[in-house]
Order: sequence, then C-alpha cells, then structure tokens
Amino acid sequence: MTKTGLAGVGRMGSGMLTNMRKGGIDAVGFDIRPAGEFGNLPVTNDADAFANGLTTLITVVRDMVQTDEVLFGPQGFVLRATDLETIIVSSTLSPKYVRALRDRIPDHINLIDAPMSGAQVGAIEGTLAFMVGGDDAPVEAAWPLFEAMGSNIHRMGGFGDGIQTKVLNNLLCASHTVMTRLILDWASDADLDHGKLLALVEKATGQNWFASRFEQIEFARQGYETGNTVAILEKDVAAALDAAPEGADTALPELLKQMLHNLEPMD
Repeated sequence: MTKTGLAGVGRMGSGMLTNMRKGGIDAVGFDIRPAGEFGNLPVTNDADAFANGLTTLITVVRDMVQTDEVLFGPQGFVLRATDLETIIVSSTLSPKYVRALRDRIPDHINLIDAPMSGAQVGAIEGTLAFMVGGDDAPVEAAWPLFEAMGSNIHRMGGFGDGIQTKVLNNLLCASHTVMTRLILDWASDADLDHGKLLALVEKATGQNWFASRFEQIEFARQGYETGNTVAILEKDVAAALDAAPEGADTALPELLKQMLHNLEPMD
C-alpha cells in the first residue's frame, strides 16, 4: 500500500490536493490549522496520523523555515514517517537550500524538486506547470501525481534543476507583474479603458501571462502585505538572487524586488 500526503493545504495546496483526489489518487493533507477549515478535504493537523503509512510527501509550504519545520522540526516527517520513500519539494525556495537537502535527508529517501507555476487559478483548474528535477525512476513513479495537478509538466534534469528553472521563470513573472500594473496605472492617468488595453496587449508584442489572465489571477490587484501573494513573489525573487551566478549583474532583479515591496493595492 502507498499513501500520498501533501503538507501545506493553503492557497496552492488546496487545489492540488483536490485535483489529485479527482484524479483517483487517495491523497491526504496536513496543515497546522484545524481540520474543520478545509471542508470535505481529508486534512489533519495530527502529525502522527498523517505520517502513519506515508510513502510520498509533497511539501507546498511557504518558505525555507516552514519547509525545515515539515521535514526536520516540529512535524519532522523525515524521521516521523518511517515508511517514507519519496519527498517532492513543490515550494519555491532558494536553489542552494534545495540542493543542500540531499545531504540532510537519508539516502534511502528519493528527492524530487517540482515547483509549479500558474497561481491559485491554475491550482484550482488543474492546469499548473511543473518544473521537475530528480532521478529517473522516482520521477517516473511520481508522474501521475503531476498529471493530476497540472497540464504542463517539464522534465528539467537532476535534483535541483527544477527549482533553478522556477526561480528564473519567476524573475520574468515578477517583471510582468510590476510592468503590467505600471501600465495600468499610467492608463488610468490617461483615461484609457483597462479592458481595451489588456485586450490589445493580449494580441500585441506586450503579451504576457499576467496581463492575459489579469481578471482570473487572485493577486492581480493586491498591494504588498506580509504573507500575501505579492510578498511571496518578492520572496521568489530573493530566492533567485540567492543563486545568482558569481559576478552577475543583479541590479534589475533587485529593483523588481523593491518594486514588488512598494506595490500598492489597485481598485
């Protein structure tokens, strides 16, 4: 028997868990919040119950601190889940941190990094893009999980290559977010219709994911607040900067990070 568990049933994890179950995967969730907050989803905050029989663990928590808590700290599923065979890291974290996990986790546990892109709307629709890194056999075994949650699954290479790809992708996402919001602000100042402008951008050279799905993206109008999606995107830019090549020009990513931090809510 195998048991798949997802730790971090939040903005992204809730849709991911829902779609695995829709796909016939008997997956369960773990979150530190009370189980009653998750409706009909099978979610527990009992670490022992979650760990019992767990063979595949997917982590979708916010950052490195929470990932450490799940793997080694209060939850400590690396040791608590004695049947654990595979860990899939789907949070967007520093590539340096992710690659270093191999030395911290026993060799008998397979490690896959599979961060995703597509925002909450993609998690709900089951259309996420996954960037997958890891050894061939465990990746092949986990492939049905990715297919249940996403529609664009990309095999990027060995362990750590998925997250390296993701932080580079998110540098572009950050630039699209900042610049799309800027042109909409400038459009308001010029009394231009936002809908007409976005429709034009969709068919012109400025086309990008953020502008194309502006009305569906849950954080499109958000300003920066600690813990919200704009703050998470700022964190992702910081993760990319942490893995920047030695001597690289980081001026533009640093500016993007600051602009995200300064972003104000949009009416």
